[in-house]
Amino acid sequence: MGHGSSSTVLQCRRKIGLQCKIDFFWRKKSRAMTVIKSEISMAKKKSTKIMKAVIPVAGKGTRLLPATKILPKELIPIITKPIIHYVIEEALLAGIEQIIFVTSNGKEDIQKYFTRNVELEVFLEKSGKISELEQIQNIGKMVDVITINQKEQLGLGHAILQAKKIVNNEFFAVLLPDDLMVGCGEYGAIGQLVAMSDSLGNASVVGAMEVPSQQIPRYGIINGVKLDSIPNTFTIKSMIEKPKVEDSPSNLAVPGRYVFTSEIFDFLMQIPRGISGEYQLTDAINMMAQNTPTFAHIIHGERFDTGNQEGLFEAIVALALKDPDFSKTAARIIRHRMGLVK
Repeated sequence: MGHGSSSTVLQCRRKIGLQCKIDFFWRKKSRAMTVIKSEISMAKKKSTKIMKAVIPVAGKGTRLLPATKILPKELIPIITKPIIHYVIEEALLAGIEQIIFVTSNGKEDIQKYFTRNVELEVFLEKSGKISELEQIQNIGKMVDVITINQKEQLGLGHAILQAKKIVNNEFFAVLLPDDLMVGCGEYGAIGQLVAMSDSLGNASVVGAMEVPSQQIPRYGIINGVKLDSIPNTFTIKSMIEKPKVEDSPSNLAVPGRYVFTSEIFDFLMQIPRGISGEYQLTDAINMMAQNTPTFAHIIHGERFDTGNQEGLFEAIVALALKDPDFSKTAARIIRHRMGLVK
């Protein structure tokens, strides 16, 4: 490469930074391209203002009775970690530092899980169980937790509105713990939306996934216009809560992951109660979409609905088979129980 060419490259780098690196190395080995994409991802991660996440945990878990008579559904274990632990880990991957639990009476054990148990720590230390000791100490250090008590359970929209004073005017994420998202890459499911919000100029972004037509009546469905400039991303025209298959505008369902500007609170305060007497988040998103650009982005990964028996069981089996320490044992047990091996 000649001197003039090198000078051009240096000028280009000064002008447009990371994007120039992509252009310059486009014809290089795939490894170099991977490094540059990683740099861009990190740059987005560092530039985001989203530091808080709202996690509604006030539900009674009636689909998982009788276990949830005494145990919050969010604390039901998948192998050795409760569901809520996985959700918090996902938030941490996205750089979120503060969790706001919107809870109700009888769900106090969720907050206790993220606080120290000094008596247990002393017992483990005296017993020489250092690995176990470090595990439970790390749980208490995971994240800063704030709890808000929702005195009445009046829908998802009402639950999120309870966090208004703490969120203030900041961008924030919402994660529904019934939706367990795995295999979503280095920054997790909510991290994908955080990065997309940053790319779109700090806009509100709703997570989306494609579902089979027979499952459409289970979800909020997005009516959107696909963006030409960004793959798997749509401008939301409207959202429809659990439509009939024949009335659905698409097969894009919402799997319980959102990034919002604080503007969503203005619309949550305006929406009326729905037919069920609850304040629906879908209604507030619809209102916001009519007033300001609001987007949906398809999340790459796998989702399990752990709020029902079938989804919970599927999550347990799937994560057992993915666990590096347990996968062989899980596969052997499953094959044995199916009569495939003696």
